[in-house]
Amino acid sequence: MSYQFFVPTRTVFGAGKLNELHTQTMPGRKAMVVISNGKSMKESGTLYRVLKELAYAGVETVVFDHVQANPLRSTVMDGAAFAKTNGCDFIVALGGGSVMDASKAIAAMATNEGDIWDYMNGGTGGGKTLTEKALPVICITTTAGTGSEADQWGVITNDETNEKIGFGGYDCLFPILSIVDPELMVSVPPKFTAYQGFDALFHSTECYISKAHNRMGDMLALTAIENIGKYLVRAVKDGNDLEAREGVAFANNLSGQVMTVSCCTSEHSMEHAMSAYHQELPHGAGLIMISEAYYQHFVDCHACDERFITMAKALGKEDASCAQDFVDLLVQLQKDCGVADLKMSDFGIQKEELDRLAENARETMGGLFMADPATLSHEECVAIYQKSYK
Repeated sequence: MSYQFFVPTRTVFGAGKLNELHTQTMPGRKAMVVISNGKSMKESGTLYRVLKELAYAGVETVVFDHVQANPLRSTVMDGAAFAKTNGCDFIVALGGGSVMDASKAIAAMATNEGDIWDYMNGGTGGGKTLTEKALPVICITTTAGTGSEADQWGVITNDETNEKIGFGGYDCLFPILSIVDPELMVSVPPKFTAYQGFDALFHSTECYISKAHNRMGDMLALTAIENIGKYLVRAVKDGNDLEAREGVAFANNLSGQVMTVSCCTSEHSMEHAMSAYHQELPHGAGLIMISEAYYQHFVDCHACDERFITMAKALGKEDASCAQDFVDLLVQLQKDCGVADLKMSDFGIQKEELDRLAENARETMGGLFMADPATLSHEECVAIYQKSYK
């Protein structure tokens, strides 16, 4: 047995915990508060609450409200320039995974020279290493999907080259503080609750079947899978079910930690290729679209039958006895959440693109293919897309 576990983030979890932000130690005196380019943080009053908490803590603030659903390289660089111009010494990410991912990249580029793409590994990235420590980041997550409040990674899209690549891995990119308040998640619409919940689920299922799995990661992943199986449908059907919101938020936070000690597989590479070309495709929705065919492939080739059985038991089938049980439960969970009929074509993806998407997935995030429980060829990758296409 061998693993390395390091998650230095102070996590403050629980309903109403946003009200305690001002009691936490602040890493600076002027914060750049990063939110999305939508209206929800302002209209809900959450932005005002955060600004008030920071003021109580004696922190001056400026707001950067330009982050897209799939954050762009250009937005990261605009944010870094904004932080420098305004003399910000730390960043507060308020929102979902895109905001938290962008904030980590902004924090890095606020202190390092060049362009964010200079530091990307994969595709046309420059492969450079950060030389300066990033600005400290505080995460206040309003969704339960990416686990970004618990890890040192983010995903950034270069819309000029149609590349969506993970950035990070540096200790300085771990949030120093994360507020996980399920009350902030009750207004998330049902379909996005489902998209985000399945993203959290797949972080753990991928890490559990990954070649990089270990006993520490297994413990976290299985607990996350159990909580998704128990609470996701309830959260989708009733957004005000606070117990369900807590359960999904807990699963999401654990799934973020799992990714620090294990590694996702090529399912994420394949989806990143999809949304790299189709910016409006929500990441979780893309994962759902390919998930049945993806996991069925590894079940059919008997890559890790016992692990699939164990995941099926964690999802709720205590008498699971074969690997197929996991795929069957996964499909049923998607039906129960109302997302089983998502179509690639509804987001502009065409059949003629599938070979190119498979190439892009391997060129930009080929490292995740190395973690697959069995080797996935280009042709098999294309076949998974084809079986998933509607």
